[in-house]
Amino acid sequence: MGKALMIGAGGVAGVVAHKCCQNPEVFQELCIASRTLSKCDALKAKLDGGKTKVTTAQLDADNTDEIIALIEKFKPDIVINVALPYQDLTIMDACLATKVHYLDTANYEPPDTAKFEYKWQWAYKKKFEDAGITAILGSGFDPGVTGVFSAYAQKHYFDEIHTIDIVDANAGDHGYPFATNFNPEINIREVTANGSYFENGKFIETEPMSIKRVYDLPQIGPKDIYLLHHEEMESLALNIKGIKRIRFWMTFSESYLTHLKVLENVGMTSIEPIEFEGKQIVPLQFLKAVLPDPASLGPRTKGKTNIGCIFTGIKDGQEKKYYVYNVCDHQACYAEVGSQAISYTTGVPAMIGAMMVLTGKWNKPGVYNVEEFDPDPFMEALNKFGLPWIEDFNPTLID
Repeated sequence: MGKALMIGAGGVAGVVAHKCCQNPEVFQELCIASRTLSKCDALKAKLDGGKTKVTTAQLDADNTDEIIALIEKFKPDIVINVALPYQDLTIMDACLATKVHYLDTANYEPPDTAKFEYKWQWAYKKKFEDAGITAILGSGFDPGVTGVFSAYAQKHYFDEIHTIDIVDANAGDHGYPFATNFNPEINIREVTANGSYFENGKFIETEPMSIKRVYDLPQIGPKDIYLLHHEEMESLALNIKGIKRIRFWMTFSESYLTHLKVLENVGMTSIEPIEFEGKQIVPLQFLKAVLPDPASLGPRTKGKTNIGCIFTGIKDGQEKKYYVYNVCDHQACYAEVGSQAISYTTGVPAMIGAMMVLTGKWNKPGVYNVEEFDPDPFMEALNKFGLPWIEDFNPTLID
């Protein structure tokens, strides 16, 4: 069926690679490329022996010419970008130059400012249309599956969706006093930024972590959830008809927030460079270096995640509620692909999104968010490839 070039060799990349190799009818060849070749080779060693042919390459994803050269050498049908969000545009430029489909899991972010928005990538829409290639933005879980859930709810259960509450809960325990479940730099930038929610046509900003609720989540129980800004709200606000309000909530423990507050108070979460012993260092990047590597959390993490969307709206003139969610077990993920559930819930949808493009189900030239496509084949694939979803037609609403 096709060849995929995957850029990145971290925790999410490991899951994407395993899942591509579990789907050899679609992914006949996979090239794993990253700045650190040894990481690519270590991943390849775990995958060898299957039907998918796996190769590796050393690549600086900040360098468009290098990416173009690798694409021209390997000739992939799609580039799966699971590198850093700062590298989205250089990779998109290389895909344009070589007329190859593109997919990522996180929107572009300038390195020097914590800004999560799609404008930079949406600006590529006409260029991708003219090149006759498809770019899929945000095919992880949130963003990603949350958008597919929204499209599915819109298609099957509502005439109009009025509110969406996205709830991302991690009840996993890794035993460390403080660690982040994915790239600490991205994670901490996300959490320390102002919150926001969409209401009546505009975004309303909130102080970081200033809005808190308690929600009783299926299979993991009552958790403290905090309102954050999250990028999928920006595209859902445009693509879901009748929408009046969208909020994004994430769970954090008291311990996590206390650690984070102290680190923030002493300046360790800053992205402004400082001089130390004659060298320029960015405090947040230094903090990333001393914290546990998220990839090392897999064997230690026990418990479950629960991520889903709670909808209200109208169907046939009647008010309607609907909740669709996935529960993922950290230890089951580790047993299957050697990673915890945070990487798993992002990596599986990245493979599925690439599969949608390669099989022609999601294939129209331009730049799109996942909710702009037919959700049904993606929803079917979630059940097949390890992220089964559960429906509740009478959920508790968040006030």
